[in-house]
Amino acid sequence: MATESYRRSARTGMSIVELLVALTVFGIVITTSVAFMAHENTAFQTAIKRMVGLRNLRYAITTLSQDLETAGTNVPDGQPQFIYGDSNVVAFSADYATNITNDPFAVFHDPDAPAGQVRAPDGALSIPHTGYSTPDTVYESSPGVRSPAEMLFFYLALDSSTTRTDDYVLYRKVNDGQPEEIARNLLHSGTDPFFSYERIAEDGSGQDILQEVPDSLMPIYHSAKIHLSAADSGSSAMSDSVRAIWVRLQATNGLDGADEKRVSLSRLIPLPNAGLGKMATCGSRPLLGDSLTASAVTLVTGEPAVDLTWGQAIDEAGGEGDVVRYVIWRRLSGATDWGDPYVAVPAGDSTYTYEDAAVTPGTTYEYALAAQDCSPSLSTLVVSASVTPVTP
Repeated sequence: MATESYRRSARTGMSIVELLVALTVFGIVITTSVAFMAHENTAFQTAIKRMVGLRNLRYAITTLSQDLETAGTNVPDGQPQFIYGDSNVVAFSADYATNITNDPFAVFHDPDAPAGQVRAPDGALSIPHTGYSTPDTVYESSPGVRSPAEMLFFYLALDSSTTRTDDYVLYRKVNDGQPEEIARNLLHSGTDPFFSYERIAEDGSGQDILQEVPDSLMPIYHSAKIHLSAADSGSSAMSDSVRAIWVRLQATNGLDGADEKRVSLSRLIPLPNAGLGKMATCGSRPLLGDSLTASAVTLVTGEPAVDLTWGQAIDEAGGEGDVVRYVIWRRLSGATDWGDPYVAVPAGDSTYTYEDAAVTPGTTYEYALAAQDCSPSLSTLVVSASVTPVTP
């Protein structure tokens, strides 16, 4: 019995062959797992590198789409809606932003928008990276009131901060303000231009079709000062027929060699407001028919202020009954330009008072008032007498 027990005990454990087989299998499993993990890590790193370019590209396309679709919004008659277009540059007009409250007509309200960047410029502007300029005139929505539609420019320029010769930076500019960098590391998508344009044209049967503007007709340039005037014909009038813009971009992650990853994206951006005239749904230009009184007062805090008072406009109390708000301007006495609107007051009261506490003692001011309807048209301005707040 003892011998049998010894033999059984001796057969427990692994032989050398079994151990080698186990180690071999284990080695294969480990090698396969490490290779799989390495492959997954490489794929993850590649995805990250592609994501950098894709995120950059999507932001550029989204910004272009958001802004280009506002072209023509609340642009007064006579002001060109689409100004210029070539393969690298787009210029257009839109009531894009306002920095005053109670303005329902601009696309966006930005209380921090710089002065002069929420209305039409006061003359010609050079169109970036072209030999062209915007029409040399002052566009008005009402006599003496600058148009609320600013001019916006998008353009791509070679990036001088890199050693490459094929990468671009997308910039956005409003009026004569400083250009804003939107995206870097942008490339041409093959041989496609960055921007190309679709216009309304007639086919052989007289039907309207969307047709790409050929290279032979580029650049698109609204050379006439006044939109739809007799001079706005021929090549100048072609800008009035643009209805969409193709944007084709390629982005790189900014790395070189094997680490560089590229992604491409294209989008047809419609211009839903371009070519549309403002509909005067509220009828004729509103009638104000009241005076504006400006009085120097002292606040309970002892600070100086100016009280502005006026009554209902003719077309609010009766008439067309279409006045939706009152717009106030302020300027230094002797100035010739009213500048941006100062404040807007909603309609709906029988009498109105606005207290301007942001005044400087000893400085003489003038104020102007206009009624505005929903079209939106402004009445003729009424101007207050000069007023000088003083510290008691």
